[in-house]
Amino acid sequence: MKQLYILIFSVFTVVFAQAQQALKTNSTYKIVYWRSADEKPKEDRNPIVVIAGAKQNLLSMESVLANKAKYPFEQSIIVKPENILFQVADLGKSNQISTADSATIAKQVFEFSNETKVILGYTCKKAKTIVDSNTIELWYTADVGIKAAPTVLGQSLGLVLEQVRNGNSYLTATKIEEVKNNEPIDLSTLKLTDGLSYKDLLWKSRFTTLNVFNNETINFTDKPLSDSVFRFAGGTVIARKVKFPELLTNPAIFVDLTEQSNGDAYDRTGSVFVIPTDKSVGLMDALKNSVKVLPVYNNGNGKTYQGVVATATYNPVIELMRFFTPFGVGKYNNLKLKDKNWADKVYYRQDISELFPLVNGKEVWIAVFIGNYDKGGHKVSLNITLHNSGREKAEKNIIMPLFNSTNVLEMAGQEYATMFSSDRGLEVSFTLEKDVKDAKLRYITTGHGGWGSGDEFVPRKNTIWLDGKEAFAFIPWRQDCGSYRLSNPASGNFETGLSSSDLSRSNWCPGTVTNPNIISLGDLKAGTHTIKVTIPMGPPQGLSSSAWNVSGVLLGTE
Repeated sequence: MKQLYILIFSVFTVVFAQAQQALKTNSTYKIVYWRSADEKPKEDRNPIVVIAGAKQNLLSMESVLANKAKYPFEQSIIVKPENILFQVADLGKSNQISTADSATIAKQVFEFSNETKVILGYTCKKAKTIVDSNTIELWYTADVGIKAAPTVLGQSLGLVLEQVRNGNSYLTATKIEEVKNNEPIDLSTLKLTDGLSYKDLLWKSRFTTLNVFNNETINFTDKPLSDSVFRFAGGTVIARKVKFPELLTNPAIFVDLTEQSNGDAYDRTGSVFVIPTDKSVGLMDALKNSVKVLPVYNNGNGKTYQGVVATATYNPVIELMRFFTPFGVGKYNNLKLKDKNWADKVYYRQDISELFPLVNGKEVWIAVFIGNYDKGGHKVSLNITLHNSGREKAEKNIIMPLFNSTNVLEMAGQEYATMFSSDRGLEVSFTLEKDVKDAKLRYITTGHGGWGSGDEFVPRKNTIWLDGKEAFAFIPWRQDCGSYRLSNPASGNFETGLSSSDLSRSNWCPGTVTNPNIISLGDLKAGTHTIKVTIPMGPPQGLSSSAWNVSGVLLGTE
């Protein structure tokens, strides 16, 4: 179809040199529209171009007609006088989609005004309409014999020479010229799809999607499923290798996860993480063998903690996203309450762009953990999407995993994160070979356990120490948990009129993501440094004890 465009528009003649020149009804015209804002005209390097004829209008762009556009790009064709709208999108060199609609133009409603304005020598009248809360003004002339517009709006009014959105965004005609030997585009070759599928395919073509897991089970069983997905710790950890494209710029990168209960009714800790393999010992060794292969952290409180801090031979897992399952969404939607329409599943989405240099052009292990002891467990799907942001890539990024106390191997015997019962808390030393500029700590923290009097429900101060000095302190606390009630059908209800899912918690809510804190550490000199996390963790209550899942990654540039 692109060849047809080139053939049709290869010859342009007869430039309008005088204002108010009469246009011929049966001729074809090329109208060029420039974009501007706040009435500040400037050169438009890729103007909108409309080819208006007696039988068809083509809405395109200069780069498309010159065969210089980047994929994907979209064009519209209006068949006259029926005003049928064809939308055509080229997603790639040999990948074109299209759809047709006869209602879009017909259902447009305008409010007409007696105001006039002269554009390119033509006296224009004003029509106004509202589209998705945007006020659109169209300046058109009905006296020249042709009907066209720079967008789908106003195709039946006359010749629209200017479109104004919300009073400050302009599309203004800058040139009109006659096109000789024009033939209508043959639409019989288009392969049409429905409008919703067309929009979806066009939208998804604008970014890269890496599918990691599709409706996979995360449960607890003596014999995990044997398939293309690696399953560990009784099935509570799933992992797969993912190849990331190598990009020359830093994209915006997002983690997309959907979850629903497959039997487990409770709120559980979840984590999406990268398993490092760059040192002699890694979590993959423990997943395949035993947690006993992991280096042990001992802070003097009488317990040992496997694989939570970086050493010379080991890097802890790098957490991409911390999430929490709601109470039984999907599986327990049969638990009806009046005026409560439960969500079918929960959708989590988080920006992890700061970690992209870690995976750029590499094949890495991506894993998902949900702590549970249920045979049905949970169903999850995971995608990672990459969006071109135009941000330049730093030459030498520093991404150094320091600690992660989330016991992703809980069901294989990994100790809960109770090290904060000691004043030493969690401490790790690391060595920088070169100076690091603008260092930051990507810190995720959530408190757990202890029922009503435990740290899950009691605000506790988190303090970050750098080389013995306090670098940052805050109380991680979420008070918006009641906002997610419709994702929690199995949540317990109390005599107070509250649901368990309503209760405020230590930086998490059932059915939500916990955002990282980006903590500034300033410029760091080459050499050895120490980071310590202290939290005044509450004492055990009977058989229940508190714990804190914290993860930290050092970010910066050399």
